[in-house]
Amino acid sequence: MEGNSGVGIVGILVYAVIIVAFLAANWVIFQKAGKPGWAAIIPIYNLVVLLEIVGKPVWWIVLFLIPCVNLVVFILVAIELAKAFGKSAGFAVLFFILGIGYFILAFSDAKYQGPAKA
Repeated sequence: MEGNSGVGIVGILVYAVIIVAFLAANWVIFQKAGKPGWAAIIPIYNLVVLLEIVGKPVWWIVLFLIPCVNLVVFILVAIELAKAFGKSAGFAVLFFILGIGYFILAFSDAKYQGPAKA
């Protein structure tokens, strides 16, 4: 049993690095959108800010709490986030491939253009 403890520690460290990387990407995305970067690290409030960035009503947070519905809402928010940075709806696919879309928006020259018009 003791031989596996190193594997667990490595897994925890890898997970921590991934979480920090996504927090950093969200921090930069929030700043590009004119929102405080620190909002990315506050649970629930980060969803409020994200919904403001994409121009959706705050009550959509409730939809994130409903199983299966939250997947659809996440896809819709990802598409709107891509559009808010001048990317196509197809770009939103990159949010689902290892989260690459977040890093591209954060660390490229993508500029926030505001919520897409209906």
